[in-house]
Amino acid sequence: MAGKKKEVKLQVAVTNQEQWDHMLATKGLTVVDVHQQWCGPCQAVLSLFRKIKNELGDDLLHFAMAEADSVDTLKGYRGNCEPTFLFYAGGELVGVLRGANGPLLQKMVVEELAQERKVLEQGGERRVVTDEALTDKADTETTQVKRSEEEVPVPAGKPYTVALIKPDAVAHGKAPEILMTVQDAGFEILAQEERALSRAEAEHLYEHRAAEPYFEELVQHMSSGPCLALLVSRPEELGDVVLALREFIGPPSTEEARRLFPNRCGTPSHARPSPPPRLGSVRAQFGSDAPYSAVHSSANRARASRELELFFPTSTLSLAEYGPKEDAVERTLALILAPVPRESRDEILQHIHDAGFSVAVEREAVLTEEEVRLLYREELEEDYFPTLLGNTLSGPLLALVLVGPAAVQRWKTMLGPKDVEQAQRDAPDSLGARFAVSGEALSQLYGSRSAEDAEREIQLLFPAEQTLAFIKPDAMQEHRGKILEEIQRSGFNVVQAKEMVLSASMAGLLYRGLEEQPFFNMLVKFMCSGPSMVLVLSRYNAVEEWRVMMGPTNPSQAMDTAPGSLRARFSKDILQNAVHGSSNAQRAAEEIRALFRKEPHDEGGRGSEQELSQAASEGDGTTASQEALADTVGLDSGQPVQGLKRSPQADAVMGEPAAQGGGAAP
Repeated sequence: MAGKKKEVKLQVAVTNQEQWDHMLATKGLTVVDVHQQWCGPCQAVLSLFRKIKNELGDDLLHFAMAEADSVDTLKGYRGNCEPTFLFYAGGELVGVLRGANGPLLQKMVVEELAQERKVLEQGGERRVVTDEALTDKADTETTQVKRSEEEVPVPAGKPYTVALIKPDAVAHGKAPEILMTVQDAGFEILAQEERALSRAEAEHLYEHRAAEPYFEELVQHMSSGPCLALLVSRPEELGDVVLALREFIGPPSTEEARRLFPNRCGTPSHARPSPPPRLGSVRAQFGSDAPYSAVHSSANRARASRELELFFPTSTLSLAEYGPKEDAVERTLALILAPVPRESRDEILQHIHDAGFSVAVEREAVLTEEEVRLLYREELEEDYFPTLLGNTLSGPLLALVLVGPAAVQRWKTMLGPKDVEQAQRDAPDSLGARFAVSGEALSQLYGSRSAEDAEREIQLLFPAEQTLAFIKPDAMQEHRGKILEEIQRSGFNVVQAKEMVLSASMAGLLYRGLEEQPFFNMLVKFMCSGPSMVLVLSRYNAVEEWRVMMGPTNPSQAMDTAPGSLRARFSKDILQNAVHGSSNAQRAAEEIRALFRKEPHDEGGRGSEQELSQAASEGDGTTASQEALADTVGLDSGQPVQGLKRSPQADAVMGEPAAQGGGAAP
């Protein structure tokens, strides 16, 4: 019986200088992954290397992984966890790439291999390059000092935020994959810097958490080893990069991130209405138990400016160029409890609008006791908590998300003291005093204590849902900017975005269920005719709200029934109708995973098409076809979600009351 064929390793391991010298003598092109012994090689690129090797099938292409700790030539790279790839041919350095940039890495491999084959077959000189870390004078200390003294060129006015890949993720070799995940989501890494925080720096970074019981453990962890600081940006037209990155990273608690934003489809374990399965957040994918949540990002613009000073002090970006530190636009939660009479609610809402707040979204809701305890978790031990619990559970309350400059503090000031007697004595003009309920010692109005609490509470009462949106080829040149601006004004957060030209198979899968329709081939051909912008939009009730905002598919019908909708204003005809969106939450989750998530088995995008195809085969057939038809020819395929009111600002953008056309939007 023949023995089992021995598997050939994709990468040759180089662990000493002798092996390094032997590798340099190899004929052809060798791509070397330089790594530290404690963090290992870049696992994120293994599938890419395997794909390149299989596709090219060239005996002149070799891959290696070299430990900087034990190879004298690589001493300049020691202590640096940034992914570095060196390209060697004929014993000469012909290319260097820093960072796990998959598309660029593949491009360099193909180009350098072609160049080396040309040299070997036709003669000529190689294009030799130099790298400071490989010079005789380089050592770890001087290399790091030089790098830290270099200016970080950032175009004036470019929006930015700061993120940290924490010591736990760096130590376990997750940094390259996290970098690729962030870049694949449409974010741009302007600069990156490896830093080992001192205890004082960690305390300064998290000083706003000093009163939390986990503060000491958090500081110890953040100063336990090197982290990777990132200066992150994306086009301003896609909205606030600070909020978008925080949304993409996920909640601070890894457990909560996995519960709310699982990596794969599944039924939420909690009984309350909740968002559908969505693309896993960064913390859900890479984090573990607190404080090992893999990533940190700036909480708001003010903190982004402070963290820029800490991690990128030589940046050419002026702090003033990103807007003032004071009065930054914030969100806060406002509650009007059930004991407040209905007529008083209208007066309170008028005060809110007169104060300059925008109401991003509102809903009337009856909370469970578990939700109330989560909402008031800082007050559970207070003597008045049983009364507060009873008032909050006594009937339907009105919950609002208020948006405006310094929203948290301004709303708290408007409310006045929680104790009614104190409010009437010390702040008689406050809302708590003016709208006190007879016989109640506590104010029946609520506001978040801090910006961090506001985000947690908003997520609790307005769980974010995601939907997939397309700006179609016909609208890309003339209307893209206007559509993106209106998306922002309507309260959506653009979590991910990218331009792409759809393949015929991908377009066909997106419109699965319509294969028998006479217009199907024209539709697929049109969707492949040029670049589209693909967006992951997030907000409460996102699928339904985006469908309402788009309007009916037929432009004539849209102009009659929803004249303020996107299709009424930007469509050319029923085929070139500017925008597209997922027909329901389940399809949104499937399509987002297919277009934005690359599984380990995914080679060149084939896995994405396989996922959509599998989702189509597992669907309910007739229903999916009906929904796809509704999305294309304007049939009514659903009813609006009950209990949700769009804000006046959203109505102004739509040009119609929320009650009109809610169920008719495809």
